[in-house]
Amino acid sequence: MTRTSNTLWWLTVVTIASLMVMPLLVVLQFNLQGHTPTWQHLLDYVLWNYISNSLQLALGVALGTFIIGVPTAWLCALYHFPGKRYLEFLLLLPLAMPAYIIAYTYTGILDFAGPVQTALRDHFDWSYGQYWFPEIRSMGGAIAMFSFVLYPYVFLLTRSTLIAQSHNLTHAAQSLGANSLERLTLIILPLARPAIVAGVMLALMETLADYGTVQYFGIDTFTTGIIRTWFGFGEPQTAAQLSSLLMLVVFMLFMFEQHSRRRIRYHNTSNSCHATAPTPLTGGAAILAMTICLIPVLLGFIIPVVQLSQWAIDTASRMLDANFWQLAFNSLLLALCAALVTILAALILSYGKRSIRNKAVQGLINLCAMSYAIPGTIIAVGTLIIFTQLDHTLINVLKSGFKIDSGLLFTGTIFALVFAHTVRFLSLGLQSVGASLAKINQSIDEASSLLGHSPFATLRHVHMPLIRSGLLTATLLVFVEVMKELPATLIMRPFNFNTLAVRAYELASDERLADASSAALAIVVTGIIPVILVNLSINKND
Repeated sequence: MTRTSNTLWWLTVVTIASLMVMPLLVVLQFNLQGHTPTWQHLLDYVLWNYISNSLQLALGVALGTFIIGVPTAWLCALYHFPGKRYLEFLLLLPLAMPAYIIAYTYTGILDFAGPVQTALRDHFDWSYGQYWFPEIRSMGGAIAMFSFVLYPYVFLLTRSTLIAQSHNLTHAAQSLGANSLERLTLIILPLARPAIVAGVMLALMETLADYGTVQYFGIDTFTTGIIRTWFGFGEPQTAAQLSSLLMLVVFMLFMFEQHSRRRIRYHNTSNSCHATAPTPLTGGAAILAMTICLIPVLLGFIIPVVQLSQWAIDTASRMLDANFWQLAFNSLLLALCAALVTILAALILSYGKRSIRNKAVQGLINLCAMSYAIPGTIIAVGTLIIFTQLDHTLINVLKSGFKIDSGLLFTGTIFALVFAHTVRFLSLGLQSVGASLAKINQSIDEASSLLGHSPFATLRHVHMPLIRSGLLTATLLVFVEVMKELPATLIMRPFNFNTLAVRAYELASDERLADASSAALAIVVTGIIPVILVNLSINKND
């Protein structure tokens, strides 16, 4: 391996990593500038409302995902009952349901003109104002929507931890006279605490990153404030400063989640201990366990999908037109391009982290891994600022030097949108590709280097064939995430370029919930792909 090829590899890794973190750094550097009158207006009138609503939403979702995720994980990990094998898979399906889509669906079901209230009025001969019904477009409704689709994070991590726990501990507690509830509260849950906290933190980061649900429900949070400040007030500087405040909150959650994840092994036992064997349940206990596990599936997936399917069938004649298929093509094209670019960047950075023994470079790559915890709104703001400044610089240079008016070459293009999605979902690729590379012995790298191969050649001819399946899985995961992403696409999409996610949002915002069903259902069906992959991975490990 020549010094030139090694230097070129080093520069490639550093350049890609620097580009990936640049949108975040651009947002942060606006804090060094003075505050505008708009910032003072936000501070005086709405900022504390953003903070209060975001805090209420976070606390509510933390409680909701805990209440749903922990009992279902406890039952599936430690007990055996009829239908458990199928319920373990069904409990993952809400992961395929974006929060904004389930929000649109339940609004159509539960609002005044929906089938539930209409049936109640017809049956009891009620009229408007004669009865009380919970308001779905409220803080409580938003908490419920997020809890229904985000509890699988808690379920997955907690179930895996409980399965790995030692049976000796629960046997010892039982021999000392502890009943089932005491064993759960005093032994099982404390040992699973890191996994529970990690799952809840992941749910909270998804909640704070959401825009479609809170905007549709009329709840002012950081994400709605950022977009309103940028497009409503025309204040990119203030929007960036507001984004940096949210980034600080998300970073604290990210670090807390990482801290909990580092401690997730403290409950592991020695090889002499055996994993907990499921306890059979019969009669009423089995029915109760089945009911507890089935309710989240019904509320978080089956009911919304059935309603979306009914609406899609009713509106198919006018909605499944050429425009719909163009939207589907746009969504697939964007997702495919973003997935390929993301996995290529993840492959280079993951191998760079493995091959370059430099703490600064590795720290820069680790900073890229934080991108998934950053809301798409913030990444979109940072990306727009970068490409806008780049375009203005090019315009000035070309005008002064060549008398050419180039216009906007990057802003508002597919290139900029793909870049934003690459930054947003690079962490998924880094985790998947990094896990695959970790299975390859370091001696293979050393042997390839001794034979004179450059890092590029080693990556292409040695590692890529060995991790082909991992690359495919990572590509599919990023592909589906881009299909579901709303805030970044909504902010950065080119003119006359819409996706299924944006179209569903636009139709729902116009109260055309039934018309939005075809686009929403297509996104949900696509989202089932990673759920199947996750389930296959779990079954293989178990």
